Amino acid sequence: MALCRCEGRRYGEGLPGATAIELAFLCCTADLVRRRGVCLTWFMRMLQFRRFAALTALVAALPILTGCYTVPETGRRDMALLSSSEEMKMGFSEFEKMKKAEKINKDPQINAMVQRVGKRIAAVAELPDAQWEFVVFENDVPNAFCLPGGKIGIYTGILPITQSEEGLATVMGHEVAHAVARHGAARISRAMGVQMIGQILGQAVAHKSQRAQVLTMQAYGLGAQLGSTLPHSRLQESEADHIGLLYMARAGYDPQEAVAFWQRFADYNRKAGGNTPWFLRTHPLDVKRVERLQALMPEAKREYRPR
Repeated sequence: MALCRCEGRRYGEGLPGATAIELAFLCCTADLVRRRGVCLTWFMRMLQFRRFAALTALVAALPILTGCYTVPETGRRDMALLSSSEEMKMGFSEFEKMKKAEKINKDPQINAMVQRVGKRIAAVAELPDAQWEFVVFENDVPNAFCLPGGKIGIYTGILPITQSEEGLATVMGHEVAHAVARHGAARISRAMGVQMIGQILGQAVAHKSQRAQVLTMQAYGLGAQLGSTLPHSRLQESEADHIGLLYMARAGYDPQEAVAFWQRFADYNRKAGGNTPWFLRTHPLDVKRVERLQALMPEAKREYRPR
């Protein structure tokens, strides 16, 4: 804490009257810059601007300063403030908690199929240092997940929709793709950026009336959700569809079966009464997913090697 106060005073010299939140942000950002080996010259120059403009610009520049990475297969650039090792530790910890809290399915046939499909998908996935584990949870929700580090959970509720090993490969390929693309770290990083900007905005309007402050922060929250968080989530889901399609093809599963699975999933959603407007969704519309998968099919077919 002594170091933090010292650094805050040092960088705060260029910002007379800076608040504690601003100094703390400066301190944390400077530390991230140093840890990434980036020269502090640009960082110090930013302090010559007006206080809030400078801090907002620094938040916007966090991807450059702290941790851009390239998503395998698609080549898209994204931001991760967590290292891969930190991300994996979180994944291992959460998975152990889930195994203690959730009922685990013991059906030998179901587990044998999940192990078989999971190992084939894992063999083609680019996830260094993964400690692969495939667990079936007794849960009626049609869902699955892959935590960082290769910890995969399958809910029994998804099995009536997968119907076959090819359907299960579609789901597992999609979930493994999320882990390989580091989507969890990117979501956390984006949320941190949104929170930082919100704190800065709150300080900027602190002199306004209470009503003006509330309206400003409500507008910011809604704008961040509709303009950043939800579109980013839909982008990640589409990207996982793409990468997962390639993984299942390379693992020897017919990628055309992915279209059939998502059509069955769309039927399930219709029967369940899902009618959320597209701009409020975390996932793309089912019809759009199917259309995109069909457009990607020639690429996936080139990767397909039947077994």
